[in-house]
Amino acid sequence: MATGNEFTLLRQRRFLPFFLTQFLGAFNDNVFKNALIILIAFQMANVDAARSNFLINLCAGLFVLPFFLFSASAGQLSDKFEKSRYIRWVKLLEIAIMIGAAVGFMLNSVALLIAMLFMMGCHSTLFGPVKYSIMPQHLKPEELVGGNAWVEMGTNLAILLGTILGGVLIAWPQGHLWVSGAVIMIAVLGYLVSRAIPQAPPAAPDLRFNWNPVSEAWRILRFTYGNFTVFQSVLGISWFWFLGSVYLAQLPNFTRLTLGGGEHVVTLLLTLFAVGIGTGSLLCERMSGRQVELGLVPFGSIGLTLFGVDLFFATPAAPPAGSELLGMLAFLSQPGSWRIVLDVVAIGMFGGFFIVPLYALVQQRSEPSHLSRVIAGNNILNAVFMVAAAVIAIVLLDLGLSIPQLLLAMAILNAAVAAYIFSLVPEFLMRFMVWILVNIGYRLKTRGLDHIPDQGPAVVVCNHISYMDALVVIGCCRRPIRFVMDYQIFKVPVLNFVFRTAGAIPIASAREKPEILKQAYDRVARYLEEGEVVGIFPEGRLTEDGEIGPFKAGIEHIVQRTPVPVIPMALRGMWGSFFSRRYGKAMSHLPRRFWSRIELAVGEPTPPEQATSALLRERVRALRGDWQ
Repeated sequence: MATGNEFTLLRQRRFLPFFLTQFLGAFNDNVFKNALIILIAFQMANVDAARSNFLINLCAGLFVLPFFLFSASAGQLSDKFEKSRYIRWVKLLEIAIMIGAAVGFMLNSVALLIAMLFMMGCHSTLFGPVKYSIMPQHLKPEELVGGNAWVEMGTNLAILLGTILGGVLIAWPQGHLWVSGAVIMIAVLGYLVSRAIPQAPPAAPDLRFNWNPVSEAWRILRFTYGNFTVFQSVLGISWFWFLGSVYLAQLPNFTRLTLGGGEHVVTLLLTLFAVGIGTGSLLCERMSGRQVELGLVPFGSIGLTLFGVDLFFATPAAPPAGSELLGMLAFLSQPGSWRIVLDVVAIGMFGGFFIVPLYALVQQRSEPSHLSRVIAGNNILNAVFMVAAAVIAIVLLDLGLSIPQLLLAMAILNAAVAAYIFSLVPEFLMRFMVWILVNIGYRLKTRGLDHIPDQGPAVVVCNHISYMDALVVIGCCRRPIRFVMDYQIFKVPVLNFVFRTAGAIPIASAREKPEILKQAYDRVARYLEEGEVVGIFPEGRLTEDGEIGPFKAGIEHIVQRTPVPVIPMALRGMWGSFFSRRYGKAMSHLPRRFWSRIELAVGEPTPPEQATSALLRERVRALRGDWQ
């Protein structure tokens, strides 16, 4: 896969100040939120369990309610104004809110604290659209996955540290004073760091502001719905936050009432959840080869369900006997506790696999001038789902479900929702299958992928060594590639789903199936006229000896009919694989190697007027070199 130092972005002024600003904001959110939740769950122990459940779920709902109410306005502001200055305005608001929170802690006023929690939700609402829309302005396309991975990792590290600090400070003597001082200091530091963010010009400076949040929200949602893939990605993101908010909201009482653990056990489990998401987010970049790899989305969804179900079965039937709540070490010494720890970490990690590609896809496939408003539409739906999660959790718990049963229901529901989304957008499942097939069998490295344009039509030509060639190329490239392939291979079971979903074009010889040949050329022309990338293997068959055979004239016919650049590429290392003909008929012998090293090399585009079969063959041969 593509190589690169994952820490490079953290040395860039175009990313680091923004990263630290969003980190400190999330950190402060969680210092405040966890201190308040611990206060309700443990320091208000005289309140019965039902009342405690209600207040905790109320906090969860009120924090996200502003996303529903004000995201449309926030999206407009982010598109209309220069983004670095806008961020500084938002950070000044955070300072004012935290002064109010400090007053609430010192007065021991739960009502005022909940009101300030709502205001922090307003602060996060204002920051949300600019958080994701500024990255495409400062980052290169190939850096988007890495940027999103760092943001998700940083956010969850902030959750981790904020959760720990909030829980520790509120448990100290005079904890309300410590929390009050901490939240104000962090807010001030966030503002100071934000002053180093480079300018990001407004995407729509002439935008007329719509002061009606309801009509603007509806307009933004309709606009988001207009791009089907983006909208389905937004639905996937929203479902993740539905699921995550249920887990996070129930964790304190799950720990106290089911596991018999105290404040430090809550902090431990929240920390592990955050570590899991951060780990999954960073692994996303490594596993995807620094591209938007949609195949990781089903992978993440499967893990969320499996480990969510296992968490239910790992939960003890009753909390440990005794009136004392368990400390961290006492909890870890309980039978089955490490299985619970593993489940919590894994749920977070697979959540990272699920969410990072979806955010990157939204950024990549949205119109730049409307990206902040698309993100605002995403935040509105996120808020709807999270508020719904809080309401549903309250109702189901009131109906008699235990917290473990509620979490089991969420895990099972996740499988159903994922199946629905993947049926609407089979590209997710197709990419997953390609990712599994390619990464299980090979260690893949790429070079020259930047020669494939981000937009506009092109034809890619490649040597043809094995039946896996098209899948390897599809798995490497950010853009969909519509491969022309033999109609018999197109019909192979299982692979047929991949080929159909990828928009592959079955072809036959003029002698064998002339009608299929004509249909193939017509589809190629239509794809190119629509700005798509078409891939062909000009040899017309698998190599028998590992060498590159003569290129047929079909490529010349294609570019004469629709003049577009032709991009040569070469697969290296596939000769001798199970799917090649080195040892006789392909797939007729036992595999002789496993997870072998291969490479895809991509050359500079060839203008259509120069794209002869002979010249393209020479360029592919030069890219391949001596490595078959």
